[in-house]
This record gives sequence, C-alpha cells and structure tokens, in this order.
Amino acid sequence: MRILLAEDDRALGQALADGLRQLGYAVDWITDGSQAAAALADTSYAAAVLDWNLPRSSGPAIIAGMRRRRDATPVLLLTARDELADRVAGLDAGADDYVVKPVHLDELAARLRALLRRAAGQIEPAIRVAGLEVTPAARVATLEGTALDLTAREYQLLETLVRHPGRAYSRDQLEEALYGWDQEVASNAVEVHIHHLRHKLGPGWIRTLRGIGYAINRSGGPAA
Repeated sequence: MRILLAEDDRALGQALADGLRQLGYAVDWITDGSQAAAALADTSYAAAVLDWNLPRSSGPAIIAGMRRRRDATPVLLLTARDELADRVAGLDAGADDYVVKPVHLDELAARLRALLRRAAGQIEPAIRVAGLEVTPAARVATLEGTALDLTAREYQLLETLVRHPGRAYSRDQLEEALYGWDQEVASNAVEVHIHHLRHKLGPGWIRTLRGIGYAINRSGGPAA
C-alpha cells in the first residue's frame, strides 16, 4: 500500500518514513511542497500525510488543489498549530484528519488506518483463497485457522497477491507495492521475500510464471 509523506523536517521525516515502512507501507518521502503536489497529481496513493508548512507550498494549499481536481485521496495533515481556528482551517481545506506535533508514530499509524477504512466506505472484509485468509483491517493472515507469523513486508506481499488470485505480478510491480521511491532495493529482494513466504505458507501456494512473475494459486494446491 503506497503512501505519500511530505515532511521537510529531515529527522522527523526519516523517523516517520522508517516507522511506516516497518509497518508494511511503501512510503514515498518528499520534503518539498511543489514536488508533493506534482507527485499526488501523477501517482495513485492510498493516502497522503502532509506537513502544514512545506517549502514552496503548504499542506492546506496542496489539499485544496487536490479537492479542486476531485482527487479524493485521504489526507492526514501534520501541524504544530493547535489552535481551534487552525485545525478548522485545515479540515475546511479538505484534510480528512490531523495530528498535532510532536508526532507519535503509533497515533499517526492508527489515524492512517482509520482514514483508509473510511475511504473504503467500511471495514474491508477478509480476503479468502481456499484455506488462506487475509484481513486487511487488522493486517493479519491465517492458514487453515492458524495465524501466520509474517514480517510487515511478507504480509504486504501476501495481501498484494491474494487480492487477485491467479493474476501474475512482475518483480517490478511487487517492488512498487513494497518499497518507496527513495529506498534502495536489492536486486533479489522480491525473490527473498517470496522464498520466506513460500516457506511459511507451504508448497503449492505461490506459483512462479517464468518470464512473467508470481501469482497465488487459486486452489492452494500444487503449483504448476
């Protein structure tokens, strides 16, 4: 799930980007307001986290531009302004929620999850493929009723694959689902995650389509 983070405070931005990535999000971290506005116009994001004060543009100005072009991407506004009038101004500009600095990752992540649920219109139901069940709202997966012990990236990889059982995803598509723009990705990163996920799921679940990519086997039976 790809998130845009626009924060020009280097220490805070790095901490939030790292924390969200550890939770399994692919994060594109930008420090410039104009670049953030351009990214939102050109790229589809599940949600955006925007600082109020950014170089060359402000969070509320970026949001107002998004709403004028009918971009309904959920936006969480970060602000050091805790006056009621400021909070109202941010929400009136089109923000869906806000967090007052200093920012705590746990609160930001919880509010982000709430935005994503609301954007879907309801709590997203579990996705079931044979005996495998993935619950996006809780970010957990079970196999034949037993919880799988997955890392954040393994979970995100599994969720990506099970959303369209049988569909082949290329390595590039999976890298895009797992990593942000500014992250260095080892050439075999996806293959390593696939290897570990196969070990935890057992044989037959993930098919390799040579020259194309990887897919979840709809039946959960032996892979071709």
